[in-house]
Amino acid sequence: MSTDTPPLRLYNTLTREKQPFTPIDPAHVRMYVCGPTVYDYAHIGNARPIIVFDVLYRLLRHLYGETHVKYVRNITDVDDKINARAAERGISIRELTEETNKVFQADVKALGCLEPDVQPRATEHIAEMIGIIEKLIASGHAYAADGHVLFSVPSMADYGRLSRRPLDEMIAGARVDVASYKKDEMDFVLWKPSSDKEPGWDSPWGRGRPGWHIECSAMSWRHLGETFDIHGGGIDLVFPHHENEIAQSRCAFGHNVMANVWMHNGFLQVEGEKMSKSLGNFITIHELLHTEKFGGRKWSGEVLRLAMLRTHYRQPIDWTVKALEEAEKTLDRWRRIKKYNPNSPVTMPSRGFVEALCDDLNTHAAITAIRNDVSTASGINAFVGVTPGGPYPGPLSERDMSEAAARVLSAVKLLGFDLDADPLPVTVDSAHVEALIAARLEARKAKNFAESDRIRDELAAMGVQLKDGKGPDGEPTTTWEVKR
Repeated sequence: MSTDTPPLRLYNTLTREKQPFTPIDPAHVRMYVCGPTVYDYAHIGNARPIIVFDVLYRLLRHLYGETHVKYVRNITDVDDKINARAAERGISIRELTEETNKVFQADVKALGCLEPDVQPRATEHIAEMIGIIEKLIASGHAYAADGHVLFSVPSMADYGRLSRRPLDEMIAGARVDVASYKKDEMDFVLWKPSSDKEPGWDSPWGRGRPGWHIECSAMSWRHLGETFDIHGGGIDLVFPHHENEIAQSRCAFGHNVMANVWMHNGFLQVEGEKMSKSLGNFITIHELLHTEKFGGRKWSGEVLRLAMLRTHYRQPIDWTVKALEEAEKTLDRWRRIKKYNPNSPVTMPSRGFVEALCDDLNTHAAITAIRNDVSTASGINAFVGVTPGGPYPGPLSERDMSEAAARVLSAVKLLGFDLDADPLPVTVDSAHVEALIAARLEARKAKNFAESDRIRDELAAMGVQLKDGKGPDGEPTTTWEVKR
């Protein structure tokens, strides 16, 4: 990192303060972020950590070099929600997770997010999970009972250090199950038995499957080591998920920390209300991109991204149509800057922009810094830094405007915006569409109209419009096209 680069400071949930970031190894900065459980399309609240930590990833690469940062974001593809949804739809668990993950990857790409260096799947790390559980049993931090293996919370003296909750709040927050095989009501599951209909793997404790928390401990260990620099996720994961990850990893490997810095983004609500299906305001990334459900129109991924970044990541955010419209106008102003075609040696954003990002990822202040350069590039003297009553700074030169435009283009690129991209790209996987259409035709033949309608709605959410008809032989046919 250059000596004239502003120091990076990050708020650490573990210490409850903003601290200078010092990587364990500056040549190998390591970050883990909890990814999706692929049983359904990701909602807009799920998009927030994806976007926030994509910006942090870009910033770390800017500061330390692209080849010196490793970003791991997992895919949870074994979970009771997945089992239930697959059974509900009458398909295999693998079919469900492959289908849902494919949509998730397309959605986050539309949001302008870089692919993490590694996207490990939980089902590919069962051996690592079993290995950690064996270590915990051997050290007295876990025990087997009635086909289950549980972590013994009382065995860890400072359990709860991350969330800092009183015991009664932790019990309520963990939604503790009453079970006769538990030694303490706070003990949580590391391994549980599987029925013949549930996914399962052989283990020293019988055929079973992992608990949720052990999955991330195993995947971060495998790809980043016993300790690493940054662990991120939504504020809702602080307890019990991240608290339990820390317990497992620290007790298995004997370290004082699992990750040095714990970062959490704030909650998201929609038009002033908590997002829920019962209120009818539950909305997915996919619906925002491909349907007219929100605000009566489709939105580009870049608009969604900018609307998310206008608020500091730790603050709650209100997801509104007005905020999306304002983000769209800002993007239009940024795009107009390209017409200046800056022929300038400037290849870096302004120092004010970088300083804002280095101040705990303050994207709100960073966007303000861009706005100042947009004014300059447009020939408007914003009087930034001018003493009241002082001399008028005078007209801006073409060089001033060109250099400001170059700074804008560099800054928006670092934030993850491609100003040359089609603002509303719609791309689909033709083979996937054809497979869904074939499945819908089979459902219609079997008079399973509920499944037929579900597939039609899924295709509509992808931007695919169907037209049903009959072939020369009288058999039903379906043609399709992509609609913006």
